[in-house]
Amino acid sequence: MDFMSFVPYLIVMAGVTYLIRVIPFVLINKKIENRFINSFLYYIPYTVLSAMTFPAILYATGSMISAAAGLLTAIFIAYKGKGLLVVAIGACLAVFIVEVLMMLL
Repeated sequence: MDFMSFVPYLIVMAGVTYLIRVIPFVLINKKIENRFINSFLYYIPYTVLSAMTFPAILYATGSMISAAAGLLTAIFIAYKGKGLLVVAIGACLAVFIVEVLMMLL
């Protein structure tokens, strides 16, 4: 794809992204006081992040088994209240150990 055919796509993408961010500011002039809408808007970023991250977790390793081991390890460590770095290192170690064991068997 050459640059001149890419420019219209870039402009449309920038416009859509801008409109998605500006329309709520234009349409909503006062503070939202509805508890349901507030809680809905509060959890949207977490939901979107989970929806984008979860499939990547399952397909980022050599096999689904090691990915599941890493995911379960991360959930367990996070449930114990550890920080993000500890969770990430634990999940990576679990994936590494399972991958090594699968190569040996």
